[in-house]
Amino acid sequence: MTERTGMTEVREIHTRLGRVSLAVDDARVYWLHARPGTAGPELAEQAFAERWFGSRRLPRILVLLRTFAERFDAYPPALELLHRWRPDDPATRRALCHWHTQLSDPLYRRFTGELLPERRVRRAADVSRDVVARWLDRLTAGRWAPSTNLRLADGLLAAATEAGLCAPGCGRRPLRTPRVTDEALTYLLYLLREVDREGGLLESPYLVSVGLGGTLLEQQLRRLEALDYRRHGDLHDFGWRYENLLAWGAGGRAQEAA
Repeated sequence: MTERTGMTEVREIHTRLGRVSLAVDDARVYWLHARPGTAGPELAEQAFAERWFGSRRLPRILVLLRTFAERFDAYPPALELLHRWRPDDPATRRALCHWHTQLSDPLYRRFTGELLPERRVRRAADVSRDVVARWLDRLTAGRWAPSTNLRLADGLLAAATEAGLCAPGCGRRPLRTPRVTDEALTYLLYLLREVDREGGLLESPYLVSVGLGGTLLEQQLRRLEALDYRRHGDLHDFGWRYENLLAWGAGGRAQEAA
């Protein structure tokens, strides 16, 4: 088992998702230019001058860079790999942005890893703004005003929609299960090996949120080239073919796609 590296999932509740959603296309731009330790005002000035994010103004660029620093710079091996890799498959990019947002935002992690899976098993598997706002009020024991809960509900739904977890629109939104590529799943598993997190690997909100569990998950695990997965009763055995995430990037599919 790889030793933990000091990387951890964020556990303190915050409301920053209301300012930047998954922003998959912008995140790919960030991967292209950023490297671990480069975040700061100078990077924002460079991004503005070189129009990394098109015609966006400097204050908005600062918000984007701060957000992406929380999502990606906090996991240096991941940012280093993404800088070299920048996956072309839209489903892979979407999954990676979804998981990094989960890592950096406990509200989004619980929303996508608890509330949505609970509702997915219902006959009418859907979600609405009011449902999410009430869930937030219960979760935080009335911490925020109703207007704040509604604003955060909008942010959570926007991110979940971009992640492919629910349909766009107003009112009740049908829930969806996104496609998870083998490449994306391999990335997640190697990343989570190095992250200090709560709960087990196979029952984590990261996998549950995208509908991976039980037989479906086991079938996909068995076809991954970068690990050997075996199950013996209740015991799940992982044979890791690479030492860590960066080693997989150097020797696995991510390197081939660079």
